[in-house]
Amino acid sequence: MNDQLPALPPQPISPLDGRYRAAVSALGDHLSEAGLNRARVHVEVEWLIYLTSHSMFGSSPLESAHVQQLRAFAANFGDLEINALAEIEATTRHDVKAVEYLIRGELDRLGLGAIAELTHFACTSEDINNLSYAITVKAAVEQIWLPKLRAVVQKLAALAVEHKDAAMLSRTHGQPATPTTMGKELGVFVYRLQRVIAQLEASEYLGKFSGATGTFAAHLAADPTADWPAISREFVEGLGLTWNPLTTQIESHDWQAEVYGKAAHANRILHNLATDIWTYISLGYFRQIPVPGATGSSTMPHKINPIRFENAEANLELSSALLDSLSATLVTSRLQRDLTDSTTQRNIGVAFGHSLLALDNLERGLGEIALDADALAADLDSNWEVLAEAIQTVIRAEVVAGRSTIADPYAVLKELTRGHRVGAAELAEFVQGLEIGDEAKARLAALTPAAYIGVAPELLRYLG
Repeated sequence: MNDQLPALPPQPISPLDGRYRAAVSALGDHLSEAGLNRARVHVEVEWLIYLTSHSMFGSSPLESAHVQQLRAFAANFGDLEINALAEIEATTRHDVKAVEYLIRGELDRLGLGAIAELTHFACTSEDINNLSYAITVKAAVEQIWLPKLRAVVQKLAALAVEHKDAAMLSRTHGQPATPTTMGKELGVFVYRLQRVIAQLEASEYLGKFSGATGTFAAHLAADPTADWPAISREFVEGLGLTWNPLTTQIESHDWQAEVYGKAAHANRILHNLATDIWTYISLGYFRQIPVPGATGSSTMPHKINPIRFENAEANLELSSALLDSLSATLVTSRLQRDLTDSTTQRNIGVAFGHSLLALDNLERGLGEIALDADALAADLDSNWEVLAEAIQTVIRAEVVAGRSTIADPYAVLKELTRGHRVGAAELAEFVQGLEIGDEAKARLAALTPAAYIGVAPELLRYLG
């Protein structure tokens, strides 16, 4: 046998760019090399326009047609520019310098060669990079990832409202416990996720624009009369970012750690949701709706496997691991700058890609399940002993009110129910023999596991 197989055509290594591309491709507009380069061109062009519009260093404001052409060049960044940049970088061996040369070429084409030296003026590469990452991450989070997260939460909230009255046996520590409703349990996840979404919506995306070591030294050398910090602030805020006045060569990445930490938190809440829904399916509380043509098992025709929730679980773990790594490592840079953040930040898209894929699976999965009310009712009816909590609590209240002299009600109910199956008849007989007031006795006699849900349905009013 020949161990040397013929080479395949070029293949993607990451499943995000292969098998799952359709679910995550929207992120490529921002969190890809091309997306980053488009943002770099945008920042460089806007800086050039800013300098000329303020007539700095003897320049004159550009004609409106030239401004529109330059902005269109950045906005329409595509295959032609991607290929041109690759050719330039093959010589420069420097990605940001390649962007500068690309823009200089466009200036020559537009007859604006006289202002070419204002391209990348007084900038270190990180002045361009940090703004470009802030722009692309902000766009990816606000335009793609958060809307998908909101869609999952919206679907989950609809299920919570639909099933707010669906009484269900709880399982604390995996054991039968005080009943709840399916709607209230799903509502817990909605509330948790709504809080994190609000925190993410309030996130700051910081940018610096202050030169090689954050001192504006080159700027001041070129024009000692200009208020360079004020110029920097105006420019950064004009890009829709928050200005960071105190940095080294790099923006300190604290905002990134904060955003990725919150995104990882959302991932972990979603992971908890995925494992709980999986468990409810396993218990028979949810039935999976068959998808025409789909195969559950290659050998067991009857099966419908909960693959949406399993896929989500795995991808959320991968995403969180990457986001945790980004949060932990990006906040450290030796002295005024080291290059470790460069490679690290190129994986931001991978981190959000795995989370976006998980969200896609969760949204689909939540649309492919149906509550089995009969299974919930049967489970409740098999566990009347969960009413022991209610009975011993009522007895305690009756003792305090002077209508009972029962000593240690908890121990009495423990003796009756712990390790025993107790049905409706046994509990009814037990309640009738209790030394408590008639009203309390009637209240307990009417109680069933399905009715012992407190105010669970009403708690959904606290959702946003």
